[in-house]
Amino acid sequence: MATREATQTIERTEVIAAEQTESLAAALDIDVPHAAGDMVPPLWHWTYLLERGPERELGEDGHPETGVPAPPGPGRRRMFGGGRVTTHGGLVIGAPATKVTSIARSVEKEGRTGPLTLTTVRQDILQHGELVIREEQDIVYRAPGSSALPRPAVKPPRNDGPKLELVVDERLLFRFSALTYNSHRIHYDVDWCKQEGYDGLVIHGPLLALMMGEHFRRQGIDLRGKTFAYRFVSPLTKPQKITIAPSAKGLEHGAEARGADGTVAAVSTLTEA
Repeated sequence: MATREATQTIERTEVIAAEQTESLAAALDIDVPHAAGDMVPPLWHWTYLLERGPERELGEDGHPETGVPAPPGPGRRRMFGGGRVTTHGGLVIGAPATKVTSIARSVEKEGRTGPLTLTTVRQDILQHGELVIREEQDIVYRAPGSSALPRPAVKPPRNDGPKLELVVDERLLFRFSALTYNSHRIHYDVDWCKQEGYDGLVIHGPLLALMMGEHFRRQGIDLRGKTFAYRFVSPLTKPQKITIAPSAKGLEHGAEARGADGTVAAVSTLTEA
């Protein structure tokens, strides 16, 4: 159930069900415990406590035109720039939790492709009366008709250590969109991708961030008591294999996501909260 206060705050409470964790594990082709009392893996909270607005509130691009955040003007192109997740504890399957969403700040800037509005959304997730996760997401709104983002030069990997690979194809994009209730057309509509300046379906930024978190988890690095900060550097388009590698300082300090051609698509850091 969701409630709104002056459209600047949304509060949603629901039972943390097993099905979302089970479904995401299936999409990633892994096994993850998902019985009542088990913990939702780090960053997998992105499949829970989602806003489910009616179809009439969606814009032409598939994004909601109301809610938190609402686009600052008609025709603005929305991008997910990055964010910060501080994990204070584990989200427990089988118990209710509440997410409170609000606008932390919004500023106007001039970017390489024209005027930008940078909006930071804050989300607090509470369970059993305690703060479990505090998150900030940086949303970028570009001007209508702005050109596609330039791709950075491909640099050779400079990091050693364990790697994690994932083959991303149309099936996974479809499943991840469904699990995160993401109706942005750049992830499933090739013709719309061309309108926004992309040469193919766009791999979800949150999927890249989640896989960096997965690399920590699978290597035994606990995110509790830490802040995971991530930034999207370059969009990845078309089906391809992505590689998650340690940062130059080592995996305990961060990771990066690269496309099949070596393009750095996302970077992250891990610090004490």
